[in-house]
Amino acid sequence: MANDYIPCLDNMKAIKALPSRRHMEHRERHCPTPTPRCLIPLPEGYKTPVSWPKSRDMIWYANVPHPKLVDYKKGQNWVQKSGNYFVFPGGGTQFKEGVEKYIQLIEKTLPTIKWGKHTRVILDVGCGVASFGGYLLEKNVLTMSFAPKDEHEAQIQFALERGIPATLSVIGTQRLTFPNDAYDLIHCARCRVHWDANGGKPLLELNRILRPGGFFVWSATPVYRDDTRDMNVWNAMVALTESICWKAVAKTVDSSGIGLVIYQKPVSNSCYEGRKENSPPLCDKMDRPNNSWYVPLGSCLPKLSSSELNWPASWPERLSIKPHSLGMESSAEEAYIADTKRWSVLVSEVYLDALAINWSSIRNVMDMNAGYGGFAAALVDQSLWVMNVVPINVPDTLSVIFDRGLIGIYHDWCEALNTYPRTYDLLHANYLFINLTKRCDIIDVAVEMDRILRPGGWLLLQDDIDTITKLTPLLRSLHWETTFYQGQFLVGRKGFWRPAHGKRK
Repeated sequence: MANDYIPCLDNMKAIKALPSRRHMEHRERHCPTPTPRCLIPLPEGYKTPVSWPKSRDMIWYANVPHPKLVDYKKGQNWVQKSGNYFVFPGGGTQFKEGVEKYIQLIEKTLPTIKWGKHTRVILDVGCGVASFGGYLLEKNVLTMSFAPKDEHEAQIQFALERGIPATLSVIGTQRLTFPNDAYDLIHCARCRVHWDANGGKPLLELNRILRPGGFFVWSATPVYRDDTRDMNVWNAMVALTESICWKAVAKTVDSSGIGLVIYQKPVSNSCYEGRKENSPPLCDKMDRPNNSWYVPLGSCLPKLSSSELNWPASWPERLSIKPHSLGMESSAEEAYIADTKRWSVLVSEVYLDALAINWSSIRNVMDMNAGYGGFAAALVDQSLWVMNVVPINVPDTLSVIFDRGLIGIYHDWCEALNTYPRTYDLLHANYLFINLTKRCDIIDVAVEMDRILRPGGWLLLQDDIDTITKLTPLLRSLHWETTFYQGQFLVGRKGFWRPAHGKRK
């Protein structure tokens, strides 16, 4: 539908021309050239989204008018239609007794997980409507939920409309857009990924992004059913996890008959070196690019370096102490400390105090050029979350962001983002355009910002006067309101206007 158009995932011409769909190639990025400059229409009856925390449990039907999932998952309590709302009762395929009890079961099965202290940043693979991540927020756990844009209609759109962190992605032929050793825990509840497919590359990708000593929680029928098909999958999983030195540290079945197993990634290279067979092999030293933008899936095990073996401090201490991935150079630490202080002052004295932004209405925030994550760190006490984006053409700081207990992705702003339209309340751009406009047109970026920002949402931009002079008339041509502050801050607010609607409402 035009209301939900995502340029790099809805390029049907490129998708139809694919020679194969065997490894989910049709769910991966295929960006059109030139970049579309069309404006996305609003769904009929679109309303200002329900505010957090109420939005965790109910959203306007008119904003995400996709009822298929209600019928498709009607026996599993994912989502229900109730009058003008979608309601999310906290169920799921594997959450027979509700997601809260399921979360408790995981920690009871392995107490060392310590939600919100030892375990802070997690990845939920094939997340459904992201209720798992939504309920974990109460425990100070920040979850990156992801799923492809597939027949499970609008899962990620539901998640973001609810105010829960989420992104569109798939484990297909390319790496996920996260750095090595990023996540404290990865979760899969019937996520429909064949982990041993393609020589085990999907599980090797999880191994790449899982922190040494981190956990993989797998809740699926092969864990607790003994029919031939499930036993074959289980045996294949046993062989694969043993080959990559993952240890099964806990296994359980709850009162409803649902089971899960918890694996742990090793914390040293001794197991890799002691294997009888070097299969999968250890990666070459040169095969360690953190920046995973359009990088094919690997078939090797990255060797663990000494800096990766230290688990971060407990949350919230890890937010402010020196991250392990920062390196040993004193200059790097000095730059990091200065950056943290700068954002603390700027956010408290300017962003929250001096600008006419209604922060109480803001839930989903994107920092388009996140650096060390200082902007997100300074907002940590606000009732919002931040998707930290590290552009591919700037120094790679995404590992630092994850070390701090925050989440983020790599992206090239010369292309469209993997998200639905109208999914963010505030976009923050700190000197993003200086290098970006050397590679692509500022018009294309403005159109993309208009696509992903909700009506009534804000742009908060700090840049040089030349960039602000170019961007301001573009935003005004889209009927945005703009103000200029202290000669360096541009504040823009998107309205409800669309060309087909005539005058702005």
